[in-house]
Amino acid sequence: MPKVSEEFLLARREEIIDACATLYQTMSFKDITIKEIGKITSFNRTSIYNYFNTKEEIFLALMQREYMLWIDELKTLAEEHETMSKSDLADALARTLAKRERLLKLLSMNHFDMEENSRLENLVEFKKAYGNSLKAVKTCLDKFCPEMTEKDKQDFLYAYFPFIYGIYPYTVVTERQKEAMEEAGVGFVYHSVYEISRNFLKKLLENNETEGGAR
Repeated sequence: MPKVSEEFLLARREEIIDACATLYQTMSFKDITIKEIGKITSFNRTSIYNYFNTKEEIFLALMQREYMLWIDELKTLAEEHETMSKSDLADALARTLAKRERLLKLLSMNHFDMEENSRLENLVEFKKAYGNSLKAVKTCLDKFCPEMTEKDKQDFLYAYFPFIYGIYPYTVVTERQKEAMEEAGVGFVYHSVYEISRNFLKKLLENNETEGGAR
């Protein structure tokens, strides 16, 4: 059997992740299967098992890739600016999230089942990406908010990251959901990812500034 290069293996793995991403644009997590993913790859379905044991592992890899893309934007943000006001930082962070709709959609899913059905080595690689996203946001705080204490920064991260898990359902609402809310007497006002994120970030940073001044 001819030796396969690492580049070839990585390309195959990325093709599987790309196929999952394509299906996820129009299908739900529940309806996407390895069989469906295999239909739009250049190789047969059984070959997928050489790279991923379950569809949850494929989704975890997709989310890991989305985190890494976000991290790249956050690093660029920190590198390209010498100083930023809190208002400008809130605006810039919100814009990075507004570009990551797929990440926000994935974050709104049930992580427990996804992680429980993934091998430890895959989960470790995903957690590294997640951890690096925390570090990338903290780097922005270190550079642009030097007056914040380490506790302030940790408090910010523990408020910000749980918050982004819930953004997607508030910004993507189907006609059926709108109809149900109208019948239930729940008013729906559309806000974009950018608007929701920026408002939250401004309040979070301004609140920290107020509390910092009171210390």
